[in-house]
Amino acid sequence: MLATPALIDRHGRTISYLRISVTDRCDLRCRYCMAEQMTFLPKSAVLSLEEIAVIAERFIARGISKIRLTGGEPLVRREVTELVNRLGRHVGAGLDELTMTTNGNALAQHASALVAAGMRRINVSLDSRDPETFRYITRHGDVARVIGGVLAARDAGLAIKINMVALKGLNEHEIAPMLDWCVAEQLDLTLIETMPLGQIDEDRADRFVPLTAVFDDLATRFALVRDVHRSGGPARYWRVDGTGTKLGLISPLTANFCDTCNRVRLTTEGILYTCLGHDDQVDLKAILRSEGVGGLDAALDAAMRTKPARHEFNIDATAPAVTRHMSVTGG
Repeated sequence: MLATPALIDRHGRTISYLRISVTDRCDLRCRYCMAEQMTFLPKSAVLSLEEIAVIAERFIARGISKIRLTGGEPLVRREVTELVNRLGRHVGAGLDELTMTTNGNALAQHASALVAAGMRRINVSLDSRDPETFRYITRHGDVARVIGGVLAARDAGLAIKINMVALKGLNEHEIAPMLDWCVAEQLDLTLIETMPLGQIDEDRADRFVPLTAVFDDLATRFALVRDVHRSGGPARYWRVDGTGTKLGLISPLTANFCDTCNRVRLTTEGILYTCLGHDDQVDLKAILRSEGVGGLDAALDAAMRTKPARHEFNIDATAPAVTRHMSVTGG
């Protein structure tokens, strides 16, 4: 691929991390993420897997060193492993890491294929290990199936990080036990504050838990040592001393992380968002289809000139920060 200058935004930040939503569809309906009755995009509106690969490869040529495939739920898209195989060929040849965030429902049957394609680490969303609580949060999920997928993926050779959204009145009491379980199963854990994205059926403020308070509680229960590890994302990390488990905190409301932001997001429609909390966008699908690959570089440069300094999340606002759901932008 023809090498071109790195992507640097107007605030001097080098962009090296691309998150790609391969589908807005999901086989769960987590209450903090989606409304129960969702309208998903028609097939004609979304990028083909070939188009996703072409755009991703142009990003790699511009210095993107990490790509995360997300959704929705990426493993519900048919033949997504073909995309994983194609992008996996760039690992070690321009791309440092290809990874995925999944809800784990289909992980048991796909884990070996992901490893064979070059993935070494994935994130699994798991907000509760209690069957009833998990079913309530997801509206119909089976936690045993997800846990089975997690353990199968670990045994297939994938390093696993559990993503747990802290939810007041639902799973606060499970956070410490979740960390205990992660230590026992040799998994990492990242805790996430709920974010005001998209209209849902509940008031997010009622479920908001500041991770500052959560961390203070965990620090009384576990020997936590600050870790300098950086995954290319917004989390701050600690180690559970004497174990291999890392604890990450993603705190978009109580501890803004935008100063070091290095990421942009490509939606399943082919829209490039330079910030999760803003609506500035570039339609890469339209440019690719009208101008071909040659038109992408100018579009990426234009996007860098619009990337904002930071998001403006307010959990108490009467309306979400942006109207699009996380599943559309890429979780």
